[in-house]
Amino acid sequence: MNHIPYMGIKSNTLMGYMKPYNPDQPRRKFMAQVDERPRLAADKAALPPPQEAATGVTFQIEGMTCASCVSRVERALKKQPGVIAANVNLATERANVSYLADAVSPEALEQAVARVGYAAKRLDAATEPSADRRGAETKALTRSLAIALIFTVPLVFLAMLPDLFMPLQGLLNQKLGLQNLRIIECALATIVLFGPGWRFFTSGVPALLHGAPDMNALVALGSFAAWSYSVVATFAPELFPAGTAHVYFEAAGVIVTLILLGRVLEARAKGRAGAAIQHLIGLTPKTALLLRNSETVEVSLTTIVPGDLVLIRPGERVPLDGQVIEGASFVDQSMLTGEPEPVRKGIGEDVVGGTLNTSGSLTIKVTKTGADSVLAHIIEMVEQAQGAKLPIQALADKVTAWFVPAVIGIALATFLVWLIFGPQPSFTYALINMVAVLIIACPCAMGLATPVSIMVATGRAAELGILFRQGAALQSLRDVSVIAFDKTGTLTKGRPELTDFFVAPGFEKDEVLALAASAEAQSEHPIGKAIVAAAKARKLETQKVESFEALAGFGINATISARKIAIGADRFMAKLGIDVASFAEDAQRLAQEGKSPLFAAIDNRLAGAFAVADPLKPSAAKAIAALKAQGLTCAMVSGDRQATAEAIARKLGIEKVVADVLPEGKLAAVESLRAGGRKLAFVGDGINDAPALAAADVGIAVGTGTDIAIESADVVLMSGELDTVTAAVALSHATLRNIGQNLFWAFGYNVVLIPVAAGVLYPAFGILLSPMLGAGAMAFSSVFVVTNALRLKRFRVKKPS
Repeated sequence: MNHIPYMGIKSNTLMGYMKPYNPDQPRRKFMAQVDERPRLAADKAALPPPQEAATGVTFQIEGMTCASCVSRVERALKKQPGVIAANVNLATERANVSYLADAVSPEALEQAVARVGYAAKRLDAATEPSADRRGAETKALTRSLAIALIFTVPLVFLAMLPDLFMPLQGLLNQKLGLQNLRIIECALATIVLFGPGWRFFTSGVPALLHGAPDMNALVALGSFAAWSYSVVATFAPELFPAGTAHVYFEAAGVIVTLILLGRVLEARAKGRAGAAIQHLIGLTPKTALLLRNSETVEVSLTTIVPGDLVLIRPGERVPLDGQVIEGASFVDQSMLTGEPEPVRKGIGEDVVGGTLNTSGSLTIKVTKTGADSVLAHIIEMVEQAQGAKLPIQALADKVTAWFVPAVIGIALATFLVWLIFGPQPSFTYALINMVAVLIIACPCAMGLATPVSIMVATGRAAELGILFRQGAALQSLRDVSVIAFDKTGTLTKGRPELTDFFVAPGFEKDEVLALAASAEAQSEHPIGKAIVAAAKARKLETQKVESFEALAGFGINATISARKIAIGADRFMAKLGIDVASFAEDAQRLAQEGKSPLFAAIDNRLAGAFAVADPLKPSAAKAIAALKAQGLTCAMVSGDRQATAEAIARKLGIEKVVADVLPEGKLAAVESLRAGGRKLAFVGDGINDAPALAAADVGIAVGTGTDIAIESADVVLMSGELDTVTAAVALSHATLRNIGQNLFWAFGYNVVLIPVAAGVLYPAFGILLSPMLGAGAMAFSSVFVVTNALRLKRFRVKKPS
């Protein structure tokens, strides 16, 4: 076992509700507080003037279909004066922009997006919910697909079936004539192309004219080339050499229909990917039973304000955050913590909106409404994480910036090579292969590879009680090799119990315990609460405290009835000049048992010794074993004495122990544990964990901890149980594997099939790719990526055995 000694005692505070994530106030702010040092006057003079605070805004972007669209919108936003950062996400169809309010307005940003061919709508309370908008879009796509199929099926029948069944070809030529047959095909293809397929032209042509073509431009160019060539061959065949005036109306129609089919399947799959957020939104009822003048009135939640009294009947969902003032019941908090067992709630306890009241009736006093509620903050954090970009996406972004122009260049080169060097009719070969290249290229898959996996993973994590406040933590957590745990409240329940109590000669147990409890009643420290609870169990009365002082990392001083009381660790007694040698043997034995020995002095005389033990969480040992099985090194940071910390670590199977840590020493502990360039995650819950959470590569806050700890963290564990740490790490690995598979497919698909579409296999094998097959492949490539990402919805926590 490795030991890294530091000095100090752990402190803890009461549970607080979460505050909303503010992207303009990153968690590193705590590092600034920790790293403040005196500066010389010259240093101060060299500092730049303070910068204006940035403002954040989120837009819903309509009209994006591929990664090239993302690049265009991002470039348009970043070009605006005053824009600090812009992040556009294809899966969520949103843009998060950080800007200086005095330099640019949201309206100007909307206009900038409109100039490059897209619609930006600022998200606020009045904005149409994304699920409703996406549902409407899916319906519109499905309607277009149905119309396209109605006209494409007979088009394919007329164009291709006669070639497969020669007697039918003779019959059609005899009854209709070849020219009339082609005119019918032209009419059917025209309806498909400029009816359901018109959406590709309205988006693709402006993008092409702006010099930033996207996937719509590729589809529009390819289908229009096949259609226009066929129209000329139908109505002016004399312009072609004899026997070369072929028509490809069916190719134009099938291209549009297959791509619409792919869009429909993709839209439905993306809707399923965002289902976790919609489930959370749907947890809150629309109305509540308001208690008014001793009567209940059903009212809309929007009319309720903090301080109102609300009745919750058995089987109903808790409408808003509040505190129980009457009744008792078991409340299902699985939406919050991921734990299926209902939790008993009684008078004075907090309940969270969206949880389910299973048995008794409750009357609550509303404490938070609307955007201030816990559920609203959870939804906000999940949406922020879903909109994030991981470092692994950087390569895809660089490629997609030039992908579509490169494809158009390859298509033109293909046309020229086949026209000059191809067999006769060379123009026909050149046109068909050019169309195949334009149609088969798929920037959609590259654009969706990362964001759709993030969307599904963060949604699944929320269902398990794991909130990724920073989307990048999904990748960072995969890379950690060391996980350090704070002890009190993280590995332990945070509710110490008094297990042993000794008094020195000349003192009575009840007298010492009563005085100690009177002093500790002024403290919020869990150890102090254990002493107070022990005194209450003995029915001892506490006395009035005349003065009180808490010394962080040492103990407390108090004056009670003119008697001076001091309680703390051996180092505190040494500081006061009090010898604890008479209890040294007992203290050593207790420390070896994993108990924290404390000493009490009355009027500068050693009066007694206490042993306090904080029970370990039931999930702690199994979680540590599961993390070690994944190849991670586990460490514990504690303010306990070395022997006490070692005893606890042995019970848990933790290899590294950092003991005797003062609150301000946790930063140094974090740095020592990641020596050698190792990536480290820190798990904590208290106020004095905030600097360590901020300094770690990944900060993981236990959700039952304090606001400031949660604000400092990248990941929040809502249940407080440590098996969710194992789940978070496993989900991180699963997500990055999924993204890797998607990127491999997206890049591999284009790298392999674009050359095939260009005809590189023709000289050796005589193989050419039909534009219709290209359209089918392109349509299903993005569907493959989204479907593969949806597998993360089935991610399950493997319970340690």
